[in-house]
Amino acid sequence: MALTTSIPTAPVGSDTLTHIELTEDYAAHNYHPLRVVLSHGEGAWVTDVEGRRYLDCLAGYSALNFGHSHPRLVARAHEQLDRLTLTSRAFYNDQLGPFAKGLAELTGKEMILPMNSGAEAVETAIKVSRKWGYLVKGVPQDQATIIAMEGNFHGRTTTIVSFSTDSVATSGYAPYTPGFRLVPYGDYEALEAAIDETTVAVLLEPIQGEAGVVIPPAGYLQHVRSLCNRSQVLMVADEIQSGLARSGRTFACDHEDVVPDIYILGKALGGGLYPVSAIAADGDILAVITPGTHGSTFGGNPLAAAIGREVVAMLSEGVFQKRAATLGHYLDEGLASLVGQGLDEVRTRGLWAGIDINPDLTTGRHFCEQLMDLGVLAKEAHGQTVRLAPPLVATEEDLDLLVDAFRTITTAG
Repeated sequence: MALTTSIPTAPVGSDTLTHIELTEDYAAHNYHPLRVVLSHGEGAWVTDVEGRRYLDCLAGYSALNFGHSHPRLVARAHEQLDRLTLTSRAFYNDQLGPFAKGLAELTGKEMILPMNSGAEAVETAIKVSRKWGYLVKGVPQDQATIIAMEGNFHGRTTTIVSFSTDSVATSGYAPYTPGFRLVPYGDYEALEAAIDETTVAVLLEPIQGEAGVVIPPAGYLQHVRSLCNRSQVLMVADEIQSGLARSGRTFACDHEDVVPDIYILGKALGGGLYPVSAIAADGDILAVITPGTHGSTFGGNPLAAAIGREVVAMLSEGVFQKRAATLGHYLDEGLASLVGQGLDEVRTRGLWAGIDINPDLTTGRHFCEQLMDLGVLAKEAHGQTVRLAPPLVATEEDLDLLVDAFRTITTAG
C-alpha cells in the first residue's frame, strides 16, 4: 500500500499536546480521536486551541445539523437556563407538553416518549415493541423476536450490541441478549423468510450511517412497510442520524413515502446543545407504556424540551430540508468527478456522503489525517470509507474547500 506523503503535517503545539495527554491519562480509551483539540465552534467551522480553523464535516455524527452555536437555539437554551432545567417526571413542566405536541405533528404520530441519548431511544423502542407484541399481537410470553439488519449501528448498550455484526463493538461483552434475528440489509427475500409468528418488529436504519452511508435499493423501504402490514409486525425506523433534515427530507423514510410505526430520534433533536431523544408512535402502540413501566430522571426535562421544541419549530419551516438537498447535490457533483482517481465510490443522500477510498491510495484513517492537515475534519468508517456530514448551514464555498481537499489528496497520491 502506497501511503501519500507529499502533504505536510501541521505542527502540534504545546497546548494541543497538553490536552491530549490529560485526556489519554485520565479518560478511558474508548475512542481513537484525530490529534486536534477543539475549543470553539460557530456555524460549520471549529477552532482548535492553537487558533487553527477547520471545516467540520462530521457535525457530531449529525447531532450538529444546525451547526455549532446556532443563535436561535443558543438563545432558547439561555432563556430556559434562567428559568427551570429539571423537575423529573414526578411533576409536570411547562415545556414538555408543547414539545411533545410539536414533535408529534412533525412525525405525523399521536404521541412521543422522550429520553436522552439515542441508545436510550433504541432501547425504548425495543421495550415498546416487545410489550406491544405480548399485549396486542398475542405473542407467547418471553418469545418475542425482533429482526435487525447486518451492518447496523443502533448504539452500544449490552442489549444493542447483542445484535451488532461489528466484532469490535461486541467482543468481550457476552452473554448477549436473546430475541434478535439478523438479515442482510436491503435483502427483502431474506427479511420475509425471517418473519414468523413470534416477530414483533423489524428494526432498521433507512440509511445505514455507521456502515458508511449505505443506501438501500430503491423500493426496499416500501417493501418492508408492506411486509410489516401483512405480518402484523411493527416497522421501527432508527432515524437518529438520518432524520431531521440530514438526508434532504425531514426523515429518510420520506424518500420512499414510507411512514414507520415507530420513529427513533436523537442527535440533532438536541440541536448540538443537549442530549435529547425520543420515539414517536401512535397511541395504540404507546398505550402499552403505563406509569412505572419505563422512565428516565432526565427524559423530558424542561431544558431538553425547550431546545427540542425550537428544533422542531425550525424543521417545520422546511428550510433545512431544502438546503440539505441542494447542497447535497452540489457536493455529489464535486466528489463524483474524483471517482476513479483514488475514490472507488461515492454515495450521497442529502448532505450526507460515504466515500470509499481506494486501498492503493491510502487508508481511510490516513486520508482523514490528511484532510485535517488541509483544514477539514472528517472520520473514517470501517477502514476504507470516509463519512461526510457537514452542518446544514455550510455554504457552497465550504463544500468547494472540501472537494478541493479531496482533490489535493488524490492528486498527491
